[in-house]
Amino acid sequence: MEFVRLSLVFLHLLGMGALVGAFLLQQRDRAVVNKGWLHGAGLQLLTGIALMGLAPLTDADYNHMKLGIKLLVVVAIAGLAFAFTAKKTAPTWLNPTLGGLLVLNIGLAVFWT
Repeated sequence: MEFVRLSLVFLHLLGMGALVGAFLLQQRDRAVVNKGWLHGAGLQLLTGIALMGLAPLTDADYNHMKLGIKLLVVVAIAGLAFAFTAKKTAPTWLNPTLGGLLVLNIGLAVFWT
């Protein structure tokens, strides 16, 4: 069971890396929202929910308030990315907003114990 949990943590961190990569790629071309936002947010969402589902089996004690807020942040990232990937141009406020939400999510993960 520990291997499954560690594999999910690994994939969860890869999702975070995909979001950081999407943000850096977005700096080059701010007019179009790249699909890396969707892939990274989707991977983070799925693996985070799977890790929460495994919590009773691994006797892990998670802070549910923290995880609920992190869930809202990643859903906001996915929602904004989904809303603007199909459009030809993205508004100027979108990239700083997505970047701020990304930093907020990473900060919550690291500093809120």
